[in-house]
Amino acid sequence: MKGILKVFILLLAAFVIGCQPAGDKSNVKKLKAEIKTINDNKMEHLTKATFQEKVFNYEVNKEWKYEGDLPCLIDFYADWCGPCKMVAPVLEELAKEYDGKIHIYKVDTEAEQELAAAFGIRSIPSLLFCPKDGQPQMAQGALPKATMVKAIKEILLAENPVESN
Repeated sequence: MKGILKVFILLLAAFVIGCQPAGDKSNVKKLKAEIKTINDNKMEHLTKATFQEKVFNYEVNKEWKYEGDLPCLIDFYADWCGPCKMVAPVLEELAKEYDGKIHIYKVDTEAEQELAAAFGIRSIPSLLFCPKDGQPQMAQGALPKATMVKAIKEILLAENPVESN
């Protein structure tokens, strides 16, 4: 039943997108973000509006103030980017492994150019680690899974790995 509902939603979204007037792109962006969210299970694609609601409202606050209920990792990416495509399946795995502990979001830098510019994104993939308390930290490039796990534990979950003797 869930699969049928998913197919119905995708077909309905495709129909609505096809029926949009040529100049009206705001609803198309929203529908594309919703379709991507459905397809990615645990990862949500953020628009400027949802970013400001769930992460940081940079137009209202001058100082960093995290708005989320759980720490988050944000992937700034583009569909055409090879390294971004390499990182995507790792982020999907992490989203499942850390479900309920952190949020993993994606920001399409092509669709959300203003948001990417607000954070000075000049190369992709760029990963923004946002703890509930404290300052966010940016990492650039296609990081290996082990490096992301370490950053999640040390930055987002404030767990320092215990070294064995």
